Amino acid sequence: MSSNQAQFIEFALTANVLRFGEFKTKAGRMSPYFFNAGLFNTGSLLDRLGAFYAQALLEAKKAGRIEFDMLFGPAYKGIPLVATVAMNLARLGCDVPWAFNRKEVKDHGEGGTVIGSPLKGRVVIIDDVISAGTSVRESVSLIRAAGATPSGVLIALDRQERGGNAEVMTETSAVQDVEKTFSMPVVSIANLNDLLEFMDQDSPAAQAARPYREAVAAYRAKYGA
Repeated sequence: MSSNQAQFIEFALTANVLRFGEFKTKAGRMSPYFFNAGLFNTGSLLDRLGAFYAQALLEAKKAGRIEFDMLFGPAYKGIPLVATVAMNLARLGCDVPWAFNRKEVKDHGEGGTVIGSPLKGRVVIIDDVISAGTSVRESVSLIRAAGATPSGVLIALDRQERGGNAEVMTETSAVQDVEKTFSMPVVSIANLNDLLEFMDQDSPAAQAARPYREAVAAYRAKYGA
């Protein structure tokens, strides 16, 4: 686990975006933890979140995992995310274009569905998590229709969880399905394995989370991909 991953998990816990307890997921499973990126809801929180995204993307690029010429944020959660990632990348000396889409086609003004820089070159999709992969599929279609190349997806947290529902599960996760279907990498700031490793550390945040480690580990054993 890198320092960026550990600091991000502590940041998410401190901001109460990553919580422990009993939460019902979209798949109908009872999860001992919940991550809600919508709670990064102040300017300072969003700015710091963007810094973690930017660092993760640059680390992945340095490692040869991903290449990009611009960023794209799918409506709606991806819109503030792509903006803060672009700004934080610029602070780190990597100033790239960015764009996002609107759900409804606009027939006046600038028109169309894509706002911002024209989609071209290698485009990284910025999102919070991948559950069913719907927003990724829609983004890939938009990017390809513009003649550009989707080169990867950058998310905050990879739950590393098998798809399906509480009764019937697939063998792979939504992230793995996206990677296989579109032949492109999915980079996350942190994943469930990182969270479990973090909970073994000696920081105050890790110690506060440790009572839930057994439940999280059991969930990973049952539903992990």
